[in-house]
Formats: sequence, structure tokens, C-alpha cells
Amino acid sequence: MPPTEQLPRNDPRLYDRLADQWWRPRGVFAMLHWLAAARGALIPPGKAGSVLVDLGCGAGLLAPHVRGYHHIGVDITASALRQATGRGVAAVRGDVLRIPLRDGCADVVAAGEILEHVTDLPAAVREIGRVLAPGGLLVLDTLAATRRCRFVAIGVAERVPGLAPRGVHDPALLVDRDELVGCAAEAGIPLLLRGIRPSALDLLAWVLHRRDDVRMVPVRDTGVLFQGVGRKETR
Repeated sequence: MPPTEQLPRNDPRLYDRLADQWWRPRGVFAMLHWLAAARGALIPPGKAGSVLVDLGCGAGLLAPHVRGYHHIGVDITASALRQATGRGVAAVRGDVLRIPLRDGCADVVAAGEILEHVTDLPAAVREIGRVLAPGGLLVLDTLAATRRCRFVAIGVAERVPGLAPRGVHDPALLVDRDELVGCAAEAGIPLLLRGIRPSALDLLAWVLHRRDDVRMVPVRDTGVLFQGVGRKETR
């Protein structure tokens, strides 16, 4: 495919086109690094034999922020998985709607910036519940299905270098928070949500090239970008 050909929104071929951007501090995936750090802060160190399943792992951006796990990364983009392997991630090519892993294999499931890309949210959450062991931890972050989120995450962020590649999100797939919580409950995972956003001061310093990363800070408002945390019930 010619590199200038316009892709549909949410087309996974975009990640092949941008494969050289994953580990650039100021590349088009810069914000994914900030989110990976915030996600990793919610994951306690693993114990001997602990398994972390990283859904939509991309090039393994979560790897520097977790320790003590056999880190399995699941993604559909082969070019990203090759880079994840170089970061110590056990790469598995597969779709989050049909995760190619056995039931109850994961002590932790991380689903970072992936649920807003799936075409069947209930199926994705069922698969998460299937692979997560009883008592296991789910940590996720995603985008809310709100008019404000469509404006901020698509209308604005896709026009600011480093915040989001153009065309990466389909507004029709943004995540309904009530549906997500309900699906998680059906899978036996009581889920708590909290909003998250870039630190304004850090973001300004980043724009001015005074720092290479931006801390994500929690907020009450879940109407744009939010995290979810829950443990699967043991009964």
C-alpha cells in the first residue's frame, strides 16, 4: 500500500506505517508512553511464576514499568510485536476478541488503550474474564463515549504531534462506561473507574522541550480518558 494512501479510521495497518515511532520520546506514540507509566503504577510487583497478559501491547511500552512477571503481550500487529520481543515481552499474535491463551492463565491483565479499538466490547471483556485467574487484577485505560471525548481525543489530540496519530480512533467505538462496568460485573470483575489526564505543567514543559515525559494525574471526571481497576471474584 502506498504510504500516502488514506486509511479508514481505526485501521490496524496504521501501526505498520508508524512502526519506527514506537520508542521515540517525541514520536506520534508519546502519550502512550505516559499512559503505560500510569498503568504500570497500578500493577504491584509480581511474585515467582506470576503472569501478566498485556492486551494490545504494541511495542511493549508497559515493559519498563512492571517487574516480577512473565510478561505476555498480545497484539495483531507483527511489526509491533517484534519490537516488544526486544523488550523482554513474550509476544503472541492474536485478537483480543479471541485471546489465544488458556483459561485462568493470568494473574494480571493489562488492557491499555485497546478497548476503544474493539468492535465488540462485551466479547472483549468476556475474554478478559476468561483468561484472568480468580483473584487476579485487571488494569485498563481507555476513552469514554462522550461528545467531549470525541472533541478532545479526536478533534484536538489528533492534530497535536505526539498526542495521537491522525485517524487512530473511530468515534463510534469509544467506550460506554456503564456498559463496560456492567460487562465486567458479568465476568466477575467489580470495576472501579477514575479519570486521568496529563499534568498541565508537565505538558507545557513537554511542548517547550523542557522534559521528555508527562505525568498522568488522576481526576474525578471520567468523561474523556479514564482508568479501570478490579479484581476477579474468587467464588
